[in-house]
Amino acid sequence: MAFWQSRSETTKGYATVAPPLLYAFFLLAVPLGAVLVLSFWSQEFQTIDRSFTLANYREALTDPLYRQLLWRSVKIAGATTIATVLLAFPIAYFVSFHVPPHKKSLWIFLITIPFWTSYLIRVFLWKVILGYGGVLNSALMGLGVIDEPMTFLLYNANSVVITLAHAFAPFAILPIFVSLEKIDRSLLEASRDLGESTAMTFLRVTLPLAAPGVIAAILIVFIPTVGDYVTPRLVGGPNGTMIANMIQVQFLQLSNAPLGSALAVLAMLTVTVVALVVSLGIGRLVRAPR
Repeated sequence: MAFWQSRSETTKGYATVAPPLLYAFFLLAVPLGAVLVLSFWSQEFQTIDRSFTLANYREALTDPLYRQLLWRSVKIAGATTIATVLLAFPIAYFVSFHVPPHKKSLWIFLITIPFWTSYLIRVFLWKVILGYGGVLNSALMGLGVIDEPMTFLLYNANSVVITLAHAFAPFAILPIFVSLEKIDRSLLEASRDLGESTAMTFLRVTLPLAAPGVIAAILIVFIPTVGDYVTPRLVGGPNGTMIANMIQVQFLQLSNAPLGSALAVLAMLTVTVVALVVSLGIGRLVRAPR
């Protein structure tokens, strides 16, 4: 009887996870597999040659343009991640430790307000703010801070970082807030009772316990920003172009889907390696004895 009951529970468990598993398989694994297979083919105009070849990867790894775009994408995504997490942590810490419990839901609600607006509209708004005759330049000139508009605010890597950091800020705040909320406050009291200062309590207790949320925030911000192509297209200019823009060009303009697929695979591998190194590095750092 116990055997059949256990088997029934196992069947129910499989039945529960089957729909999302199939959904993820057909909408994630299958497209990724198709991109991987396509990267080993070649294309001449509209004709695809299905013969196995490494020419796309050879070109992607040897052409200085593609290497430069991939390296720039990693740098922009890294700068965006650092800026976003550094700005998100104080906000999450304030909401978790200094906002009364009955008001925390209101604060979380306010943090999620940017989601109400289209991502594309937010990018266009930053274009208006950072433009040569935009809000920021006009305000600074009106206050007498500058004599002429600043040209380094738009159409470069700086504008891409600023726009992406604003767009992904809620994604960083929420996981950090959840980790901070799970911290047992008695541990902080015990640390202070043992003579630790507020700063050392934060470094030795709060920060290590919040590390899962910080790592989650880093991954949530870094991974999609490497592949973002809308923001670089609208506010990046020539110096803010990223690898995703080149992938789009290969697929939609140059009709070279195999090379675009190879660039996409290399970008995914780069993101995976960087994300693993950063996650393991932060994990070891916060677990290191002090």
